[in-house]
Amino acid sequence: MPELPEVETVRRGLAPAMEGAKFKKVEARRGDLRWPLPKDFVQRLQGQKVEGLGRRAKYLTVDLASGDVLLMHLGMSGSFRVGGDDTASYHHARSKLTKHDHVVFHMSNGKLVTFNDPRRFGMMKLVTRAKIDEEPLLRAIGPEPLGNEFDATMLAKACAGKKTSLKAALLDQRVVAGIGNIYACEALHLAHLSPKRQASTIADRKGAPNERAKALVDAIRAVLKDAIAAGGSSLRDHRRADGSLGDFQHNWRVYDREGKPCPARGCKGTVKRFTQNGRSTFWCPACQK
Repeated sequence: MPELPEVETVRRGLAPAMEGAKFKKVEARRGDLRWPLPKDFVQRLQGQKVEGLGRRAKYLTVDLASGDVLLMHLGMSGSFRVGGDDTASYHHARSKLTKHDHVVFHMSNGKLVTFNDPRRFGMMKLVTRAKIDEEPLLRAIGPEPLGNEFDATMLAKACAGKKTSLKAALLDQRVVAGIGNIYACEALHLAHLSPKRQASTIADRKGAPNERAKALVDAIRAVLKDAIAAGGSSLRDHRRADGSLGDFQHNWRVYDREGKPCPARGCKGTVKRFTQNGRSTFWCPACQK
């Protein structure tokens, strides 16, 4: 599933095609994705101007002049591509993609924005901006890891008293938003912290942050910023809005590098893999403590 860097990459690719333009025509080629589309989905979008394109955790948010927000999630295999009305260019042969082109936005600036989702785990939902803080999909999500409010104090407080593993805490969207399996592994390695470490050990008895919390926050920020700059990681389905692949998979430190030398300076360890909470965890036992 796409994580924060992939979703942010998609947002940045869609923004030039959508912001400031109106939905000239909306094609909902099927009535459902992961869940049914709103019955008035097309009617509430057509003619509306896009005032801004944002992101909350792994969700894309499209602010409309009407006061509605189009909330979208890529799911497991969802992707957007942008082209022109008559001269759209696609990374893959068009005939291989159109079967799974479920929603098409014809923008007033001549751009076509197409949502393709072979497995249909993606979703689209219209919510009222004034009530977005009450939206069940968003209200329990924790702080944005690249936001100004996210710091060692906040992370330590969220992890204080937790008996779960540190990696499991990072995957908990209530603790911090948008981090998934890949970037949890990468950040923990950069911070030299074991994914098996108890989450509460980054805080003291009063819940204040220690050096581990500070190192982990710095590592999370660094990894996510580098991943966004590289266009995210492409494993199977993630592509940028122009159809190109992300490049960060070529810069992974430990993820999917089982058996290879640890890249940490001065470390002579080897990257190992084990299953943790049903997910593959990659780490270096020699330098992650």
